[in-house]
Amino acid sequence: MPDDQELNRVLWYVLGGARGGETRAKILVQLAERPCNMNQLSNKLGVDYRTITHHIGILLKNSLVVSEGEGYGVAYFLSPRLQLNIQDFHRICAELGFGGSSGGEPS
Repeated sequence: MPDDQELNRVLWYVLGGARGGETRAKILVQLAERPCNMNQLSNKLGVDYRTITHHIGILLKNSLVVSEGEGYGVAYFLSPRLQLNIQDFHRICAELGFGGSSGGEPS
């Protein structure tokens, strides 16, 4: 499968080009393991709920995650495009020195 250059640019921007990239990487790693709502993400990652809300907004805007459901119970999932290119995500995390990539193995 050819590289998705646009997705690679988005990942570099969202993870490495702005503050909070490591937190966004941790959110994506968690969602690769299991879909979660914002409260679950906040508890699992030990990050303030408002911070999670901010980062989820960025991930949604950049089409890295998708949501399902309504209200408090909205669950977040990796986008199908990111799922297909999860190895690129793990490679970029490794290049940025982020250690939260679940042992480095693609999900």
